[in-house]
Amino acid sequence: MAGRFDGRVVVVTGAGSGIGRATAIAFAREGAHVLGVGRRAQALEETAREHPNIVVMPADLHAEKTPQAVIDTAVERWRRLDALVNNAGRFAMMPLAETEATRIADLFALNVTAPSLLARAALPHLRRNRGSIVNVSSVYGHRPGPGAAHYAASKAALEQLTRSWALELAGDGVRVNAVAPGPTESEALSASGLPPETVERIKREEAAAIPLGRRGEPDEVAAWILHLADPAAAWLTGQVLTVDGGLELR
Repeated sequence: MAGRFDGRVVVVTGAGSGIGRATAIAFAREGAHVLGVGRRAQALEETAREHPNIVVMPADLHAEKTPQAVIDTAVERWRRLDALVNNAGRFAMMPLAETEATRIADLFALNVTAPSLLARAALPHLRRNRGSIVNVSSVYGHRPGPGAAHYAASKAALEQLTRSWALELAGDGVRVNAVAPGPTESEALSASGLPPETVERIKREEAAAIPLGRRGEPDEVAAWILHLADPAAAWLTGQVLTVDGGLELR
């Protein structure tokens, strides 16, 4: 059976694990050619082994020329680009008393600046194909995050970029939406440098706070990323879809 993304080309950042890996695999299974981007070559190769439609590109999105190189790689290989999924991001616990300028800059470089530069590089191709951008935010983009205020602020910025770009690009037929996952099984907490016992405690507390009683799975978020990028959603733009098991209700 034909997939709903047959012949389309998608760039997914942060494709080495978690939501990014699940999203790359889901697009590939629906017929898309996927360029999966991330820092860790071995993790990306594990993603690529899941489907022959996935090609991977190890890259540091902090580097000045990387965003353009990512988009050029996809277009040179498949001659088009239909969707950009800005999933790569970083979580950081940073209480106000421990705030440091370099940590703030690093957080915003990956969570705000890199998606912006990728979107800029992708824009001519997305205009040509009336494509879409899907940004991956967080419930903390619109919910206070005590002890992680700058992470929350970076995601709030990404949500405002989503709305502003949607309005700016609507006349070109380019749609821009975001998904805001609640606590989801991934490597984000461990990668933030928290000790294992703290990570496990946070996971238990998060699950207890979610009305549906558990943390989410990456596949559950990926499904909604595909819905937002689907050409069938042609009248949907500027939206931030919260997928959080009901956490926002509390």
